[in-house]
Amino acid sequence: MMPFSPKQPVNLQANLTARPVGLAKAHKIELAGLTFVPDLSGALYEPASQSLIVADLHLEQGTSLARRGIAVPPFDTAITMSVLENLIASLTIQSIYFLGDSFHDDGALVRLDETIMLRLQAITQQHQCVWIDGNHDAMDKVILGGDRVAEIKIGDIVLRHEPQKLQPTEFEIAGHLHPGAAIAQRGSLVRGKCFVSDYKRIILPAFGAYTGGFSIHAKPFGGLFDRDTAKVHLLARKGLHAFPFSRTC
Repeated sequence: MMPFSPKQPVNLQANLTARPVGLAKAHKIELAGLTFVPDLSGALYEPASQSLIVADLHLEQGTSLARRGIAVPPFDTAITMSVLENLIASLTIQSIYFLGDSFHDDGALVRLDETIMLRLQAITQQHQCVWIDGNHDAMDKVILGGDRVAEIKIGDIVLRHEPQKLQPTEFEIAGHLHPGAAIAQRGSLVRGKCFVSDYKRIILPAFGAYTGGFSIHAKPFGGLFDRDTAKVHLLARKGLHAFPFSRTC
């Protein structure tokens, strides 16, 4: 069975539909003594500290593509914001950690519609928000409210944008790689974004509406996980589905 391409195109039609949110209470990811609950939206929730972790919103990706001559509907920011707001409203949240690439490029904040800016500021006014720098959006996001950092820790776990080589006593939660996976089910191949984790790290799927999934079997993921023990939580239309890493392709 061939793995799907790490350059798999974004399914715009699927992403333009409203995405459901809701914690998958049957699914939990343990890391460094903390219990995280993955959400169908692609976010991760830590109930003990009431912390929400979100990776790769890529706001204004649509306008960025349009400036490069790629015609796509300019709805990604509105969709992503609506999903984020619905998720926040459904949980008790003290802190929100954005794992970088919250904006698609350095000019995205300038292109942001004023109403979206106000909605983002409302989020930062109601919660402690931390903006972790990504490789796409190295800009001053403090005008939105919250704090801008290179990385930060929850307990013994470092939150950062891009996965790093870890020492034996180190743990991390990261984004950047936009993990996706495929699984053979009932004679067909089901593909989707996913969480991927082992006893050292968790990598979150991209939250952005227009961001697809790169195969977790592609070269950028090489050496990041113990493939004998790693697990994949695949985002499907109606729920999350957990599989051993070895079952995916």
